[in-house]
Amino acid sequence: MSAEFLLSLAQALGALLAVLGLVWLLARGARQVGIAAPANPQARLGLEARLPLDAKRRLLLLRVDGREVLLLVGPQGETLLGWLPTP
Repeated sequence: MSAEFLLSLAQALGALLAVLGLVWLLARGARQVGIAAPANPQARLGLEARLPLDAKRRLLLLRVDGREVLLLVGPQGETLLGWLPTP
């Protein structure tokens, strides 16, 4: 094997590791901001959906122990709008 081949192989492996590291960091960041699904799908609490109403308020649909609850979140705090009936 020539030195050129070994250098090219090392560069390719380095690029692959860099891309895999970037994907890992993006996935971890997505979980932290709530974009991605939680790591544990059996978790007791989860965010099902969110809907922005305006620049400061949004509706959140949360799953808590298999039930769903609707919350209004804004600068004045959180308001429980109600528990949804189970299907």
